Amino acid sequence: MPNHWHLVVWPRRDGELSRFVGWLTLTHTQRWHAHRRSAGSGHVYQGRFKSFPVQDDEHFLAVARYVERNALRAGLVRRAETWRWSSLFRWLHGPAEDKPPLAAWPLARKAGWVEHVNAPQSEAELAAIRRSIERGNPLGGEKWTQRAVDQLGLETTLRPRGRPRKQDKGSCHLFHAKIKVPDTFSTPN
Repeated sequence: MPNHWHLVVWPRRDGELSRFVGWLTLTHTQRWHAHRRSAGSGHVYQGRFKSFPVQDDEHFLAVARYVERNALRAGLVRRAETWRWSSLFRWLHGPAEDKPPLAAWPLARKAGWVEHVNAPQSEAELAAIRRSIERGNPLGGEKWTQRAVDQLGLETTLRPRGRPRKQDKGSCHLFHAKIKVPDTFSTPN
């Protein structure tokens, strides 16, 4: 992608993700400036990186598919595997010595993975992944998500944004209605 990256990483210890992203962005910035023979000032990267835990089941495959089809979704290529900076391209086309140091996935790719990546994702799947990207909430099954939230202290990622609305504390509400009362009542015989 011309303006951002997606990485699926599996840190082994606390703090590894922040250190890795710090090293990666610093190294990339230095190489970017060296390539352009510029000293540079200001930020190359705007804002902090976003991350969220992913369950190593179908949710992982959904995220991997989201990442590998990103250039296709953005209209930069006609087929996801032709984006030469993606892991899908390297997995299919790169000779062994050119392949980036990709770790084995926690799950095997599905049969027909390339065609699966090139097929559109459902709106519900995209919405769930994008919500996790924006909020940092874990992506997984209900029980797994709750365990991840408890273990990692991510309770705020599941709450609605903004200040909670004030609760009605049993206040009295006035109900007013106008009704027309007849002048005389008649009773049936």
